[in-house]
Amino acid sequence: MIEDVDVVTVPELDDREPPPGSDRRAFMVRSAMAVAIGALTGCAPRDVSQISTPAPGGNAGLTKLDPSLDVVKKSKGPVMTLIDEFYKVGPGPSSSHTIGPMRITYDFYQRAAKLPAEQQNQADNLKVHLFGSLSATGKGHGTERACLAGLIGMEPATTDPAFLDGLAANPNQTFKVKVGNKEIPVSLKDIIYDAPKGDFPHANTMTCKLMAGDKVLLEQEYYSVGGGFIEWKGYQPPKKNPPKYPYERISQVIEYCKKDNLSLAQFARANETAISGKTDAEIDAFLDKILGAMDATVKTGLGAPTSTLPGPIKLKTKAHDVYENAQKQEGTARRAIGLVSAYALAGSEENARGHLVITAPTGGSAGVLPAVIYSLGPEGAKMSKDKLRDALLAGAIVGYLCKHNATLSAAEGGCQAEIGVASAMGAAAIAQAYGDSPQVAANAAEGALEHHLGMTCDPVAGFVQIPCIERCAFGAVKAWTGYLIAKNEVPLNRRVDFDSTVDALALTAKEMNSKYKETSEGGLAVSLTLC
Repeated sequence: MIEDVDVVTVPELDDREPPPGSDRRAFMVRSAMAVAIGALTGCAPRDVSQISTPAPGGNAGLTKLDPSLDVVKKSKGPVMTLIDEFYKVGPGPSSSHTIGPMRITYDFYQRAAKLPAEQQNQADNLKVHLFGSLSATGKGHGTERACLAGLIGMEPATTDPAFLDGLAANPNQTFKVKVGNKEIPVSLKDIIYDAPKGDFPHANTMTCKLMAGDKVLLEQEYYSVGGGFIEWKGYQPPKKNPPKYPYERISQVIEYCKKDNLSLAQFARANETAISGKTDAEIDAFLDKILGAMDATVKTGLGAPTSTLPGPIKLKTKAHDVYENAQKQEGTARRAIGLVSAYALAGSEENARGHLVITAPTGGSAGVLPAVIYSLGPEGAKMSKDKLRDALLAGAIVGYLCKHNATLSAAEGGCQAEIGVASAMGAAAIAQAYGDSPQVAANAAEGALEHHLGMTCDPVAGFVQIPCIERCAFGAVKAWTGYLIAKNEVPLNRRVDFDSTVDALALTAKEMNSKYKETSEGGLAVSLTLC
């Protein structure tokens, strides 16, 4: 005899049209989830058909970013970034925690110097307050030393790293800042690690104050928005000429290139000259400066003997050893992978030492693109100077798009926003150097970025060492892997396009727990015990 059993009626999938403005795919996934929950629990699912499901992507929703920030506004128009804004030379170990704060305090130093004499004559102290991620991990990044250097009139590109090393060795030094006829004493004690948590306009927020006792004479709130870019409260971007080819997505870039028979580098150069008004010779001069700096950081890192990096981790360097041993490898592929890894380790270890590096797009990823460029140059594929310049231009387009539609800041998006973007830039650079089409370059960048999605930023003890240094090596190798796959497939057969992957980067950044965004509160930062 068959016993009576309860029969559960499975509700039907809500197949009605989603409300206007909704993303169809996200709407259907949510509807299916509601049906599954209803079937498992026996409860009628909530009617989700009238709930809007916006599409992923866009810069404004990454974190609680103030909509007045220019970095947010720029996501709503054509890309206007230029190479001399993007590729910056400065001291490591972090573009947003070292170079950005130094640029900020240098800017404030210049503002104080322009005050009326009656205000300058009252001044007797300067204070810098660090908030959010700058406060949480600034010690490990040497943020206070960078801030002090900027306050006394030093710029990132020309700062002697030995000065910053000296501050670390002797933190009690006092310096004089000339404001009008006054000389104001400043020291590291004037850089204050304030609240690490709060409702700040940006994860990297800081304020600078010129004081007369407790009276504020001049105060400015600043934001280090990633890649060495800075903004401030009330910031208005400089006026620029319109681009020759307005674009917001790689799909538009590819269409322009097809229409006018352009390479990615030619496309980039056309916009650089149109927006900036500079000549090709001026652009080449800047690119040569960056190529020279990349060459120098790799060679210096490779030539440095094995040593212990500064900080409590007591991490031994390995670039020199990996380089020496890779040259002895018998297999061509094994030797090539070892050498590319050594080049990236060299640049990243220079960053960890606090020496001069190039943001490409950030300090934390400063080993990736230099390693790729070095492997394309005289020590590797022996590409010409013109092809190396073109590689930098093509890589910049990829970096611009990630900045425009997602983020370059680990404080906003985790390490995927730094190493992932650097690897994507490297893949596009390789494709351009070998003369491949813009579509192949876009596919190469997509593959490299896709396989960094979800990567957290979890620096042990707040220092850009573990896992940061080795991640640069993996990012450089993945750049080559992304290129080789894209080169050997049928380009139009790729199912995932670069624009969709950048949207995924933005969405992942938005949903990532703040513990995994450069705060050293999760992942390796808490699971690894220092002895």
